[in-house]
Amino acid sequence: MMTTETLPSYTRNFTISTEVFHKPGLDIYSQMIYIVLSSCTADSAAITLSEIAEKGRMTEKQTVKAMQLLVDEQLIPHKLFRKMIGEFQDDRLSWAAKGLLTYCKEHTNITIPELLSLSDQSGEDEHSIRKALLELERNGYLEEFPELSKIAN
Repeated sequence: MMTTETLPSYTRNFTISTEVFHKPGLDIYSQMIYIVLSSCTADSAAITLSEIAEKGRMTEKQTVKAMQLLVDEQLIPHKLFRKMIGEFQDDRLSWAAKGLLTYCKEHTNITIPELLSLSDQSGEDEHSIRKALLELERNGYLEEFPELSKIAN
C-alpha cells in the first residue's frame, strides 16, 4: 500500500515596494534579488550570498551584479552589500581603490598628507590617489573614514 505524506506548507507573507518594478535601469536579476531580500528581512543578518543566489536561481556573480544595481538605485543599503560581499568582489572598484581601502583599514588614523606621501613609495601620483579616494567615496566605502571622506569631496 502506498501512502502519500503531506509536506509542511511554509508560507510567508511580506510586502515589497513596487518601486523596484518602475526603475528603468534594473534588470530582472536585480528585481529578483530585491524580492528575495525582502522575503527574508528577518533572516537578513544570517543569510549568505550563496543562499541569496540559490533562492534567486542565479550565480553568485549575477547576484553581486544585481545587488550593485540595487545599491546604485538606493534600494538596498550599501552597508548590507559591503557586509555580504566585501570590497574585493565589488567590480565597481579598481585595484588601486581596493588597495587604498585595504591600507586605510590597517592604518585607521592615517591623514591625507601621510597618504599622499605614500605616492612616492607606490609609484602613484597624487592625482591617482585622489582619484581612488573619489572612487571609494562614490561607492560608499569611506563611511568609516570621515577625514578621508572630507578630502574626497
